[in-house]
Amino acid sequence: MLTDTDSLQTVLDVCGVFVFGLSGALVAVRRGLDLFGVLVLAWVAGLGGGIIRDLFLGVTPPVAVSDWRLLTAAVLAGGVVFVAHGLWEESSGSGAGRRHLTRAVRLLDAAGLALFAVSGALVALSRDAGPLAATLIGGITAVGGGVLRDVLARQVPEVLQRELYALPALAGAGLVVLLHHLDALGPVTAWGAVVLVFVIRVLAVALDLNAPRALRSGPSD
Repeated sequence: MLTDTDSLQTVLDVCGVFVFGLSGALVAVRRGLDLFGVLVLAWVAGLGGGIIRDLFLGVTPPVAVSDWRLLTAAVLAGGVVFVAHGLWEESSGSGAGRRHLTRAVRLLDAAGLALFAVSGALVALSRDAGPLAATLIGGITAVGGGVLRDVLARQVPEVLQRELYALPALAGAGLVVLLHHLDALGPVTAWGAVVLVFVIRVLAVALDLNAPRALRSGPSD
């Protein structure tokens, strides 16, 4: 059982890096990149959000490039996907394999989003950031790695086009800030916030829930 915020934050970071690293590696495989490309996208997806977070908070060097545990988690995620993806597609069939791959990226992305939203808010609070700053930094931590991953893979970032994405992250970070203000933040409530963000994101994907979009006129004659 986790008993202190530092331990909780470390576990959230390592888990977040690993699952986001898996999503980055899967995107790299889908784009046909080589081993180096797979490892780079795993590293960017897993650690990009944390680097942005630390730069906002003035933490130098960023923990993402100084903590061997986080680097190991990202490299391990990339290696696992690189070794296992061929067997997976072969057993599933090419068409089914691609569908499973897309579904796996979405689920891993949701898990990483939830973990980093809570972790980012915890780090910000530990650095005496105000409630608004901690909420925004938690959201940025959650979406940052995915944005960098998608840009490098030459695709429109999920946060700009898909189902509710940033809003669940901001909600989870805001909940952590509220729990901290109420002196009710602990391992159980923090993991509850992680689960909440994950469930909201998965439901948004399953039900195709989207943020409002600008009205567009019909095609011109």
